Amino acid sequence: MWRWVGVLWLMAWPWPTRADPIIIQAVGDVMLAGPWTPQLRKLGYRRVFDGVAAELALGHLNVANLESPIAEGGVEFVDKRFRFRAEPAVAGALRAAEFHLVNLANNHTMDFGERALAETLLNLRRAGVSWFGAGGDLAAARKPMIFNIATPGRPAGRRVAFLGYSSVLPADFFATPQRAGVAPARPDRMVEDVRLARRLADVVIVSLHWGAEAQSEVQAFQREWAHQLVDAGADVILGHHPHVLRGIERYRHGLIVYSLGNFAFASRSAIADVSVLVRLYLDGPVRWAELVPIDVLHARVGFQPQVLRGRAGLAVALRLHRLSEPLGTPVYQTREGRYFVNFSQPPAASAPQALGR
Repeated sequence: MWRWVGVLWLMAWPWPTRADPIIIQAVGDVMLAGPWTPQLRKLGYRRVFDGVAAELALGHLNVANLESPIAEGGVEFVDKRFRFRAEPAVAGALRAAEFHLVNLANNHTMDFGERALAETLLNLRRAGVSWFGAGGDLAAARKPMIFNIATPGRPAGRRVAFLGYSSVLPADFFATPQRAGVAPARPDRMVEDVRLARRLADVVIVSLHWGAEAQSEVQAFQREWAHQLVDAGADVILGHHPHVLRGIERYRHGLIVYSLGNFAFASRSAIADVSVLVRLYLDGPVRWAELVPIDVLHARVGFQPQVLRGRAGLAVALRLHRLSEPLGTPVYQTREGRYFVNFSQPPAASAPQALGR
């Protein structure tokens, strides 16, 4: 006999299948550098992702926010508290874990200057990992990365464009027409870029490094910017920088994930304890985002994200539900213990109750 604990099971909605939609998976901050480098090197960078390998294998394309350069050279930028530089082996570990591309628009990519950025791009290219959000000048940093993703049900493929921006200082890290760096988050430019990408691609995904650290509340400027970008044609907004989860909002045809939190982050923080892998089903008759709860703090060895199931996974889903419900976007649970948000309007007659009801 089923025991009801304030959750109704989702049973009758049409489920996407791998033969139909494209599946894009997004995670938060990856930073495998700093004082824990000797421990990570001993563990082996590729082993960091062992606990999530089965989940990552389900995506046609996986994307992360890379929160450091991957380089051996460069000049350290001393006018900030935290500076990171990962070893070249990290690039190969990302590709071995089936990450296909990374966002570089953040406040650590330029920690060791233009030389380290150039070395990072070379190391990523050699490993077979693409990037967006940074480059040799402003035009390169704003340029979309476009993938054509084919599925058995759509062999001709669907074009997906990725754009990345950072609103986090220092301003010295922002690219200009004459200087390498990351793409600055200026609303007028972002809207212009999204409109252009919309003409080039079937799906537009924007990655934004923004918001106050260690705070779960969505800030007013974030909702304003995100709504502008969806109005301009963005399908998904992926946020990061706070290191903790923030709510998810369905707005018009788009989905806004205000903060994914950390994923594989070589630092200990009691508040940055959990995260989610967001699995986007973007080409089915009903558009879904599955939320896979992740433990990012309590790994036995190193900083290894682990999938959370059962009560531990439900606790993360409930936390995200409480953060998202004020934004009008409930989180749903299936009988199998999977968690979803939808960003296409379901028929009212088939809509189930959400977590926490």
